[in-house]
This record gives sequence, C-alpha cells and structure tokens, in this order.
Amino acid sequence: MDAEYVPARPPAALRRHVLRYLGYTEHADRPLRRRQAPASGVALILGFHPLGLSGPALPTTTASAFVGGLGDTWVLTEFTGPQAGVQVDLTPLGAYTLLGGRALPGGAVPGLDQLEDPALASLPDRLAATPSWAARFALVSAFVGDRLLGEGARHPAPEVAHAWHRLARSGGRASVAGLAAETGWSRRHLQSRFTTQIGLGPRTAGRVLRFAGAARLVGGTPAPLAEIAATCGYADQPHLSREFRSLAGISPAAFRAEWATTAPEFPNVHDEDRTAEQDLAS
Repeated sequence: MDAEYVPARPPAALRRHVLRYLGYTEHADRPLRRRQAPASGVALILGFHPLGLSGPALPTTTASAFVGGLGDTWVLTEFTGPQAGVQVDLTPLGAYTLLGGRALPGGAVPGLDQLEDPALASLPDRLAATPSWAARFALVSAFVGDRLLGEGARHPAPEVAHAWHRLARSGGRASVAGLAAETGWSRRHLQSRFTTQIGLGPRTAGRVLRFAGAARLVGGTPAPLAEIAATCGYADQPHLSREFRSLAGISPAAFRAEWATTAPEFPNVHDEDRTAEQDLAS
C-alpha cells in the first residue's frame, strides 16, 4: 500500500480542545479494513473519497466526510483504491462547540451532509482544492478557531466541563457521586446535562476513558495484560478481557496484534490520549 501520513499539532490557542491534525494519503490495491475502538476523543474526518463504515451500533454505510462521536463500541472502516483527507481529533467539549452547541448521541457517526451545517460540509472540498498540507492545516485552524473561539461560540456548561476534566484526569475512575458533589448538582441533573453535552452519561464516559487508557497500553507497550489491568483499575485480567470484547469486539491479545499491524501505518488517536490529559491539566 502506498501511503503518506502527516501529523501536526494545532495552534496553542486550540490545543485545549483540539488534540491533533493528521493529513493522510493512501492507496490500497485490495480491501483494507481497520478497527476503530472507542477512544477519548471525537474524530472529525474531512475525507476526499468514500469510506465504508460498519459496526454494531450503525448500519453499513459509505461516507467521505463524517464525525465519529464519543461511543462505547467499535466501528470498522474499509476502502479499496484512494483515500485522502485531514482527520481532526477533538475533545467532546470541543466537538460540542464546533457543532454549534450539540453533542452527537453515543456512537453516532453522521456524514457531514447530515448535520445541516453547510460551512462544515463544504470544508472537505475546500481542503481538496488546497495544494499543500501546511495550507490545509492553516485552513482547518482558521475554521475550527472561529468556531471554538469566535464571538457567539456555545460552550458546555462549566459544571459539565469540570466533570469531563475530572474524569479524564482520573482515567475514567472518578465516581459519579463525587462529580455531582463537586459540581453542586444532583446525580440525576448531572447525568442529564452531561449526556446532552458530551453524548454519553458520566458513568459510560468513564468506562470509555478507562478503556482508552488500557488500549493505549495494550497496543503501545509489551506490558503483561495483568499489569495493565491493575494499572487501569480493572479488577483483574479477565475483567480487562471482558471490557475489550465488549467495547472493541476482540480480546486484548487480538487487539495488540491488530495494533502492531495498523498503528505503524496509520497513527492511532489513542496515541494522543496522554497529551490530551496533560493539556487538560494545564
């Protein structure tokens, strides 16, 4: 397969909510399938060519440009021939503001043409007509910066932002009761507002964050699975294995084998989780 991957850091003013840019150009002579396991970010795919999407939470479909919302299950992508575009990895807080004050329901993967947002839907064509990666990243930064920092931007409630930051910094292990006490809200009110603005409830979001940390270690290190289970707060290795089968659809060992095959080719959003946590803490 012929491929070029160009990662880039967004401008400093955007890094609290924009984790990474990744420019990519690929050509596969035969069908290429990748597993997209739950991660702690929201992926905005500004693609130039159709990509097949399937998974337990969505019907088989095809889209060139789409948003992968925060979810608790896996998505499979598949293509043959050319692929190119820019992937923008966002925090759920940033995605809420970018989309004009709405969160995608957990696991939703809508095409940009389904969002009733003509400016966002036209961005992939503008990028395809732009001649260099540097110019493309500058165009994305201008667009995203206007959405996140511009006058009239709609941000999540401070209490929701606080709860998300606490969950992220704790690796998903902060308790819902503790989060409610810190925000001054009831657990029911926190559940409702958090779900509306993040896309998942706080307990499920915590589960996804814990899995994302474990996935980074399973895929990116040779550490024993029992050690990873203990580090990430799972009861034992069987608990870790159950979570991988539930959220990623495969065992940790199979996930590690897939990562070894695909991650060197296509940088994984899990690689950015540690940076995101550092940015959130700053």
